[in-house]
Amino acid sequence: MSQGTRGVAYLPEAIHRISDVASNLYWAWSHPAREMFKRIDPTLWSRVRHDPLALLRGVEPARLAACGRDPEFLALYRAALDELDRLSTREGTWFARSYPDLSDATIAYFCAEFGVHNSVPIYSGGLGVLAGDHSKEASDLGLDFV
Repeated sequence: MSQGTRGVAYLPEAIHRISDVASNLYWAWSHPAREMFKRIDPTLWSRVRHDPLALLRGVEPARLAACGRDPEFLALYRAALDELDRLSTREGTWFARSYPDLSDATIAYFCAEFGVHNSVPIYSGGLGVLAGDHSKEASDLGLDFV
């Protein structure tokens, strides 16, 4: 087992990067990531309002160890990590293909509220939900969006 991060106790070596997925909001629109977290403990997942960091802080270490040995869980884990790593590089995205000369450009987007997921404790009205959707779409397109 390795020392966890972000308040998570210990993580089995087989799933040591699960906190990377949990701390990147992309999980909120990633089916493999959401399903992976739900499979850890469906009851706790519901109780923590689908907050992956709260789930990892609250789940028993023995359950995480069992997940690290479960082939179906590991397939979801690998799919979530592959997706996170791909999104982090922006390789092969629409923006990278369409505007290769702007690969170092960053787009600043300011909004006082972002409605990304209900587990993020921030008020988000209509514009916040729209800003959250813009963030998700920017990620899908490969924009370096801050």
